[in-house]
Amino acid sequence: MARTLELLLTESVDNLGIVGDVVKVRTGYARNFLLPNSLATTPTQEKIAALAARRADAERAQRELRAQREQMIQKMEGLEVTLVRSCNDQGMLYGSITQQDVCDVLAEQGYHLKPRDVRLGQTIKRVDTYHITVKVDSDLETDVTLKIQPDRELDLRREPEPAPAPAPTPTEDGEPAPGEQPEKQAKKGKKGGVATPEAEKESAPGKWAKRDPKPEGPAPDAAKPGREDKADRGDRKNKRK
Repeated sequence: MARTLELLLTESVDNLGIVGDVVKVRTGYARNFLLPNSLATTPTQEKIAALAARRADAERAQRELRAQREQMIQKMEGLEVTLVRSCNDQGMLYGSITQQDVCDVLAEQGYHLKPRDVRLGQTIKRVDTYHITVKVDSDLETDVTLKIQPDRELDLRREPEPAPAPAPTPTEDGEPAPGEQPEKQAKKGKKGGVATPEAEKESAPGKWAKRDPKPEGPAPDAAKPGREDKADRGDRKNKRK
């Protein structure tokens, strides 16, 4: 089965041709769109001749449309349009801007376009200024400035965060600087703010009470009652011998 078919256009079709043109199209496009909608037929000399007058009218209309598009593109150079949309406090829109939205605002200025003529280079979803390309033909295009403004006044400025408090500096004799927290003062000693056992005992006596040494008792080497010295036992054995 052939992948392409040669057909005669009985009506003008965008991006394909005008009435009376003989074009080659894919088989699926012909069977699914052109032929069911009576936009094309099998070409013959009689049919081509019958469409000659309509083709001449279509060519004249094409020339006029081309001239209108050239004038429109020239007038649109440097054009600025504005759209007002609802947004949150950060300037994010509740809905993105579409090609139809741009066509509607341009139509208010007298420029009637189709959505496919508007080329959006990015998704427009926040309050800002954008540059939109309008292309009405392969060699006819221009840029339009689109300004998205909020429907209310926004304050996008951020309040500065408070600076962190400076660390306390000890004095030359090791005393804490004025204004330091009491609990830190109690734990600091006399040498460069290092905590000493004496200072900690004063701040938390209960903590150190458990660590106090036990009362002094008899030395580990002291003789216990009922036990004899090894030397004395040795002397007794020698006497018996």
